[in-house]
Amino acid sequence: MDALQRIERALLAALDLGIAPDGPPRLGAAARHAVLTPGSRARPRLVLAVAAACGDDAPAVSDAAAASLELLHCASLVHDDMPVFDDADTRRGEPTVHKLYGDQIALLVGDGLIVLAFENLAWHARLHPQRLGPLTLITARAVGIGHGIVAGQAWECEEHVDLTQYHREKTAALFSAATEAGAAAAGMEPAPWHTLGENLGLAYQVADDLRDVTGDAAALGKPVGQDAVHGRPSAVSELGVDGAIARLTALLDEAVASIPACPGRDKLAAMARAEMERLLPKGLRARG
Repeated sequence: MDALQRIERALLAALDLGIAPDGPPRLGAAARHAVLTPGSRARPRLVLAVAAACGDDAPAVSDAAAASLELLHCASLVHDDMPVFDDADTRRGEPTVHKLYGDQIALLVGDGLIVLAFENLAWHARLHPQRLGPLTLITARAVGIGHGIVAGQAWECEEHVDLTQYHREKTAALFSAATEAGAAAAGMEPAPWHTLGENLGLAYQVADDLRDVTGDAAALGKPVGQDAVHGRPSAVSELGVDGAIARLTALLDEAVASIPACPGRDKLAAMARAEMERLLPKGLRARG
């Protein structure tokens, strides 16, 4: 079974764990729409890639960690798409949750998926309690109000924003959690893996800023030009297109250089470079 199959299976198991058959039907349907609409699954793929590089001796734990981070990512997208933030009509090529089910259900789905992420992690890692503690801490910090994605979203409400700090919390927090969680799920020390995830996350956000300016809405499955519309900080507005591409390249090089010594190091480096190549709009790839 390849990584994507493992991730989809783990997400289905998580939803089955959290959605009651006799619960509110629209809430369950909206949660499934938010999670199961196909996406890149970049964060959970990174969890499994690092776990594999570290030996992946407890795949049930790494699968749970991967699924929980994706649930948190999906929750953040549901909230981000709501009228109070982006008021987006589409996500991943489909109508957003609030467009299909209304603002009230969307708010509840986002909140519920956050809780489900921790329930799923606790349930599937219960046979490895020595790994559950570090995984819970890594996951909680990634979404918290200190330096997690909640803080990242809140920076959009501030007048003065440091671009790197904004990107570090809005996007890189879940990527650094992914690399740390992959190591922790495999019983390894997570701290040495932080830099890899953070730099990949920063690079991912720069690529997203580039796509917002030069990408195609139909191909991306979401609206473009949103940074300018909402006055959000952006690598492109601060550095220009060529400067943003240079920043992405430097971040990727730093990420690859930071990969700790492990049997799967070369494979992991190749995966990181291929992912960034995929994210850049075609017209910009030759400029990278």
